[in-house]
Amino acid sequence: MSRAHDVFSGRTAVITGAGSGIGKGLAQHAASLGMNLVLADIDEARLAAVAADLPGEVLTVVTNVADADAVERLAEAAFERFGSVELVVNNAGVMRIGYSWAISADDWDTAIDVNLRGVVNGIRAFVPRLVAQGTAAHVVNVSSVGGFLPSPMMAPYTATKFAVLGLTESLAMELQMAQSPVRVSVVTPGPVRSEIFAQAPDTEDPALLGFHQYLAQQNLDEGIPGEQYAEIVLEAVAAGEYWVITHPAFTDAGLAARAEMIQNRTAPSIALG
Repeated sequence: MSRAHDVFSGRTAVITGAGSGIGKGLAQHAASLGMNLVLADIDEARLAAVAADLPGEVLTVVTNVADADAVERLAEAAFERFGSVELVVNNAGVMRIGYSWAISADDWDTAIDVNLRGVVNGIRAFVPRLVAQGTAAHVVNVSSVGGFLPSPMMAPYTATKFAVLGLTESLAMELQMAQSPVRVSVVTPGPVRSEIFAQAPDTEDPALLGFHQYLAQQNLDEGIPGEQYAEIVLEAVAAGEYWVITHPAFTDAGLAARAEMIQNRTAPSIALG
């Protein structure tokens, strides 16, 4: 048996954004470990479809993570059904691409509300309850390799995923100060195979279309399967690791170059042509 099975079997996990992509992969792997599941997503049909294929005890709660009251109801439902929660994965996220000055105010708001405020709402709803349990539990916030390495055409994603990194580090230190048994991990995934880039943006701008095509091809060529991603994440969390980096070679090379850029006070640049 794996370490994750030993740690999590029979425990309860709450996973947001569980209706598709990496959230779906996490739900499937957590179920295979024998966990009780509380799955949240804004899309009721997708959520029901995922839950229908899972073994064990599964509670689905349609949830808009940008709504603090909705996330509070999610927490209430989880504890009412299972009595305790040992793992919370703040996974829900969206991507908006384009020039930062041309992305609509609504799209900026959506990215901030889901990617950042969704994590804040998850922390505010669940951490007080986890602390009150007084037993070992884990909060996992999903950032991105884009939270380390800025990208053009992805400003809302970059900005919010950077913010999740800072938020998670603060949370980890606060729980240490409180001498709580609740631990924290941050996940910084690189490409994971999904349909996130299946639909091209509604534009005729060749630079934006080319960038979208590049991302879609990278996702296909370098993306790891969702099952592999989920196994990496839950094994690392079970081992008590703070940093969960799914693509270490890619991430480490980018971090070294970024640190050198900052230390040398070099302005950001991108190769053109």
